[in-house]
Amino acid sequence: MRPFSYPAIHNFRLYLPITLLIVILIIYLNTRSFVETLIIMLSVPLALVGSFWMLYLYGYNLSVAVWIGLIALAGVSAEMGVVMLLYLDLAYEQWLREGKLRSLQDLRDAIYHGAAKRLRPIAMTASVIIVGLLPIMWSQGAGADVMKRIATPMIGGIITSTVMGLVVYPAIYFLWRSRKIKAESLPEPTVAKSVTA
Repeated sequence: MRPFSYPAIHNFRLYLPITLLIVILIIYLNTRSFVETLIIMLSVPLALVGSFWMLYLYGYNLSVAVWIGLIALAGVSAEMGVVMLLYLDLAYEQWLREGKLRSLQDLRDAIYHGAAKRLRPIAMTASVIIVGLLPIMWSQGAGADVMKRIATPMIGGIITSTVMGLVVYPAIYFLWRSRKIKAESLPEPTVAKSVTA
């Protein structure tokens, strides 16, 4: 049998971008919007902030187990971003349909309405994931060290993805949608009438 010629960590440097590309493609096919896909994928770097802080606090190096945790985290955080954007879109379309979207203040109210509806589901989703992973963090025995390295980046990433998602997502959505409202609210240019003597 031919020995393995290079460490498995090099394979994950290939698998992670491929996984992200597949996630981006699936989200784009669902939303049919490049901007919404970018907004959703913003959840991945927000989640990585917490992941790397947790890895730093526990003193874990990048390994195959850590990469598996990061790949799983990318999928979960993207799913949370999809649902958050869905609630913001539903609130925006409801305000638009009811004729209440006439100014930036109306847009802000619609975003608050959509984000408030998503607050409880996001908190429940994050709590269930974290509570499910905590026993792995406290486990002892055979294989516990490997499992801890999978769970650690996921716990840190879920925390920052949840907190920053509730703050950053509505702000970015407001900036994106406000451009359309500003363009529609601009007064039409008036043509000066010539006065003949």
